[in-house]
Amino acid sequence: MPEYRNATASLKENTAYVNEILPVQESFDIVQRNMMIGGREAAFFFVDGFTKDESMLKIMDSMMSITEEDMPKSATAFSKSHIPYVEVDILVGFDQIFHNILSGTTALFIDGYEGCFIIDCRTYPARSVDEPDKDKALRGSRDGFVETIVFNTALMRRRIRDPHLIMKMMQVGESTGTDVAVCYMEDRVDPELLKKLLRKISQIRIDALRMNQQSLAECLMKRKWYNPFPKFKYTERPDTAAVCLLEGKIVIMVDNSPSAMILPTSIFDIVEEANDYYFPTLTGVYLKISRGLIAFMTVFLTPLYLLFMQNPQWLPEKFEFVAVRDMVNVPLIWQLLILELAIDGLRLAAMNTPNMLSTPLSVIAGLVLGEFSVSSGWFNSEIMLAMAFVSVANYTQPNFELGYALKFMRLQLLILTAILNWAGFVLGVLVVVGSICFNKTLTGHSYLHISRN
Repeated sequence: MPEYRNATASLKENTAYVNEILPVQESFDIVQRNMMIGGREAAFFFVDGFTKDESMLKIMDSMMSITEEDMPKSATAFSKSHIPYVEVDILVGFDQIFHNILSGTTALFIDGYEGCFIIDCRTYPARSVDEPDKDKALRGSRDGFVETIVFNTALMRRRIRDPHLIMKMMQVGESTGTDVAVCYMEDRVDPELLKKLLRKISQIRIDALRMNQQSLAECLMKRKWYNPFPKFKYTERPDTAAVCLLEGKIVIMVDNSPSAMILPTSIFDIVEEANDYYFPTLTGVYLKISRGLIAFMTVFLTPLYLLFMQNPQWLPEKFEFVAVRDMVNVPLIWQLLILELAIDGLRLAAMNTPNMLSTPLSVIAGLVLGEFSVSSGWFNSEIMLAMAFVSVANYTQPNFELGYALKFMRLQLLILTAILNWAGFVLGVLVVVGSICFNKTLTGHSYLHISRN
């Protein structure tokens, strides 16, 4: 960080230094507004688009009515008697002043007063707090996090009206100075984990959080490329974040990111979703069991099918009907791998298809890629059925990263089974079990560790 000097009582010196550091003349959105307040020269600095026009109009209107006799001797007295706004602070260091101006607050310099008045009448462009598309619940609240961190913390504060709820604001990134809020219940959080986390965040030395939350996660814990299982739980629902806070967990919010990062976590936390809390106990347990069984099947269904097709003598008589009867023009392993890639291609195409075209293109894709790929001999119908189940079952997982981690486990199982037959399948199962059991989270605990908070 560059070394900045302190503000003085001279308006000319202060404004000259601001113009030297900030591109006031070159950048149209950084505005300097000069005016007279109580017979003294004054200057406002603010970012156009971040300031509430109505609030600033009222503040300026009230200040223009101040006479020279009304001007107090100290800046503190002026702040108390003549700035009719809620959030007002006086700063001396230009490092804090520049950070506040670029964050959207309004800076006021008055000749004769040492320091700078910071008026927090900013507003950020934001969308409505609608329910997130990926993390929906059949019952419960219909609001969701947005890209503005203050709105997100307010959504959690609305649910937890407890003085023990602490939201500590920090800044990360030399260039961006991105706001990071660490939220926790003071009387329930693990103090050692909290201390370790705050120390890690304060020690981050990075130019910018380019990808916001993901960049922060990479800084907190280096990801091992060979283990795809997620280290954190993410949610876009404020009710889920509030429940985790009450359980003694820590919630991290990053400005410009519409989701919360929750820790400590385990695989049991990651597979949970909001519906588990909103339904009766029996229904919630059933949903968890069914989701776990489906996740198990998405990993092992196609590798097991391939194993039995390579060893048809192992197939019981009652299940002989599932065997491939038609001519196999393309080896089964290549059919499965091509379909794995094709499903991801269709998913990416659906994400980038305009809404008005999504329905007709989905029909065309279903007819052409489904019916005609089988009739032309590229794929067998049994393989298409198995992959159709796997592709749909992947969406039962509320965590997107976990879904892809299971996909990678399935791919390595398929490849090892095709190369080494039953020995490859056993080896692949050991890899899956090892990837889960030896995966460490930020706390240093195993992925299977159950928190007792």
